[in-house]
Amino acid sequence: MPGSDSSPVVDGLTTVPCSSDPSQTMDRLEAEIRGKGMEVFARIDHAAGAAKGGLTLAATELIIFGNARGGTPVIQSVQTVGIDPPLKILVWQDTANKTWLSYNDPSSIAQRHGAVGTESTIDKLAGLLGAITREATRSG
Repeated sequence: MPGSDSSPVVDGLTTVPCSSDPSQTMDRLEAEIRGKGMEVFARIDHAAGAAKGGLTLAATELIIFGNARGGTPVIQSVQTVGIDPPLKILVWQDTANKTWLSYNDPSSIAQRHGAVGTESTIDKLAGLLGAITREATRSG
């Protein structure tokens, strides 16, 4: 299956290793998101989509989630920020069958759009994403 060799370094993207396989990681991730009181809008299985098109792709699934209280203050600062929410986390497997989790760093999004006065909200979003990913990627 075509895939990446390892965790790439991408500016503005946080990527962490996972101790479980992609399916277990995604299920744990969804449970953590719901446990934090957020809505899961969609899970998009890119590998399944590739298979429907006759192509192969290593496990690659995106979860889209959030709530209005989290993102709206940043969008109010600069409306073009609205292109980036809701929050998204990608769970993927590299060619060595290692599972990874990647998401856009909220401060990078704010910086990209020149959002000012949103530091408190950005810090809360970053902390939330960190907490969710720590729980979803932990051993056990």
